[in-house]
Amino acid sequence: MSELTTTARPYARALFELASDANALTEWSETLAFLGALVSNDEVRALLNNPAMTKQTAADAVIKLSDGKLDDKAENLVKQLAEYGRLEVLPEISSLFEAMKDEAESVVEAVVTSAQELSDEEKDAIATALKKRLGREVKITPEIDESILGGAIIRAGDLVIDGSIQGRLKNIQHALVG
Repeated sequence: MSELTTTARPYARALFELASDANALTEWSETLAFLGALVSNDEVRALLNNPAMTKQTAADAVIKLSDGKLDDKAENLVKQLAEYGRLEVLPEISSLFEAMKDEAESVVEAVVTSAQELSDEEKDAIATALKKRLGREVKITPEIDESILGGAIIRAGDLVIDGSIQGRLKNIQHALVG
């Protein structure tokens, strides 16, 4: 995975600078997310990995499958990545771009793992509390893990808050044992 990140980073940085200069961060974010999802699709990946597929036809296929959603700059990106056999790094480019965008906009992503789906009110309460603590806007990404039994585990940057029942039981066990 680190090889993909190393390959994707210069592209993400260049696209971020291009998008920043054009005041088009949101548009590029959406375009890269779309392209990343497109090339991650199993059927598209099989098509692009076909040995008979030339670099030019791979670029043309991605552009055609995009169904007019790409502007000239995005099409040029697809053509450049295809020319160097790097279409598979699009999901990583998208991820790195999103991280740069969040940093520039002072937004932190908080992954909230809970045993069951959180209500909108619970997500809002967590986001508000984290915003107060971190001094930044918070984007909540929910995850479900029934093994934590109840409560939640929140990861936002370097901050980890384990308020899960499983975490509390482990703390009690350690206190009793040691």
